[in-house]
Amino acid sequence: MSDGDGERLQKVLAHAGLGSRRAVEEMITAGRIRVNGVQAELGRRIDPEKDKVEVDGSVVPLRADLVYYLLNKPEGVVTTAADPEGRPTVLDVVDVGERVWPVGRLDIGSEGALIVTNDGDLTQRLTHPRYHVPRTYVAHVQGAVGHKVLMKLARGIDLDDGPTAPARVGLVERLPGGSLVEITITEGRNRQVRRMFEAVGHPVTRLVRRAIGPLELGRLKPGDYRRLSPSEVQSLYRASETK
Repeated sequence: MSDGDGERLQKVLAHAGLGSRRAVEEMITAGRIRVNGVQAELGRRIDPEKDKVEVDGSVVPLRADLVYYLLNKPEGVVTTAADPEGRPTVLDVVDVGERVWPVGRLDIGSEGALIVTNDGDLTQRLTHPRYHVPRTYVAHVQGAVGHKVLMKLARGIDLDDGPTAPARVGLVERLPGGSLVEITITEGRNRQVRRMFEAVGHPVTRLVRRAIGPLELGRLKPGDYRRLSPSEVQSLYRASETK
C-alpha cells in the first residue's frame, strides 16, 4: 500500500475503541502494534477490510460492518437462525437489522450468556475445540452434591463420546432437595454439563450459562441483549488465543 492509500492506523484503531489517537500513537512507538505480522511505524496506513492488525499479539477486528451482542437467552428459545418446528429462535429475540448468527450451542432448556455476531473469525475461535475458551455455568441439580462428586466432575467424566476434560467445579449453595453448583468447562459438546451431572447421579433441573471466557452475563435479564464494547470484543479475542 502506498503512503497515500488507506487510512492512518491510529485513526482506525481509535475508531475501533482502542483509545485516543494519541494513546494509539504511543502504542505504535512502544512497538505494541503489528500490521500483517510486521511492527507498525507512525504514519502507517492500512485497509481495515484487508489488513490484520494485532495489539500485544491479539487481533483487533476492524471492519465497520462487524457487530457483537450479548444475549441472556431465555428457556424455550432455540439457538439457531431458523427452526423447522416453528419454535422461537435466538434471532426472534435479537432483532438488530444486520445479518447475524448465534455463536455455539445452548440447548432449548438452558438459559444464559450467548454471543450473537456476524464475525466469522471470532465465531471460529469461540467454537473450535482447539481454542479451549472456558464457559461457566450455574447448575441447579437434584440431591446433595458432596466433595467426592465435585472431585469426579473436576477430574473428568466418562461419557458415551469419551472422557471430558478437567473442569473447575465448586458448590455454591445447598438447596432444599438439591444443590447449586458452578462449573467451568473448556469443551463444547452437546448437552455436556447436563450429561456430566446425570452421570454422577445429580440430574440438572435448571442450567444457566454465567460467562463465556471473560464476558459475564451480569445483570442482563432473560430475553434482554446489549451490544458489546470494543474492549469486550478484544477480551474475547485474547481469550481465544491458543496457548
